[in-house]
Amino acid sequence: MIYHAGPPPHYRFALLAQVQHAVFTRLGGYSEGPFASLNVGHTVGDDATHVEANHAALYAALGIAPAQVVCGRQVHGSRVAVVTAADGGQALPATDALVSDTPGLALLLRYADCVPVFFAAPRGGAVGLAHAGWRGTVARIAAVTALSLAEAFGCRPQEIVAGIGPCIGPCCYQVGPEVLAQVRAAFGEGAPALISRQQADGAAHLDLWEANVHQLREVGVEQIEVAGLCTRCRRDLFYSHRGDGGRTGRFAAVIVNRPG
Repeated sequence: MIYHAGPPPHYRFALLAQVQHAVFTRLGGYSEGPFASLNVGHTVGDDATHVEANHAALYAALGIAPAQVVCGRQVHGSRVAVVTAADGGQALPATDALVSDTPGLALLLRYADCVPVFFAAPRGGAVGLAHAGWRGTVARIAAVTALSLAEAFGCRPQEIVAGIGPCIGPCCYQVGPEVLAQVRAAFGEGAPALISRQQADGAAHLDLWEANVHQLREVGVEQIEVAGLCTRCRRDLFYSHRGDGGRTGRFAAVIVNRPG
């Protein structure tokens, strides 16, 4: 990924240079305390005026208005919404992925350890964004989003470019046997490559980066860039639900359907 000082500071994928997009950090905003400073989460306990000011800073940086932005109310599910200009300014219920071919429409989702997955289909003029925690990863939301993009806008998966953004890495993401059982059921023979540092009590470390790359390759997506940034390790840059003890903000990932 390529770092941009902003303001506000953000990262971009080299592979997605053809479209406007950004992974914003936790820096450069107005929130205080555990939410310092660029928190875009409305439901984490932050001052609402600070959250709105943080959104305004993001929109100004991207040159967009609130009416151009579509969000999802994330529930760690696998629902993908195909959105248009009519959805601008809305937060869609129970939605963890968005795809669109509407020029100028911005897709925004929020994160604090879960995986931001970006999509662009340059020939089809379409973009997408997904939110994949372990539940979404097991439900194969990245693959479902890629296939939804291809079906809705007439492109082949091989034409889609994807980016796996900053999230909790395999260095820090220890999960219990109940989660590992679902990973093994979902990924079959591919599961051992996703699991490391097995503990005597059945816990182990899970690689969400590789799990999402694996499922994208299975459906034909070949061009994938992985940020390789762990949100728990880099709490100086990103909010981390685990690293911050559950009381923290949310950083934004945004992709706009227009040239970068």
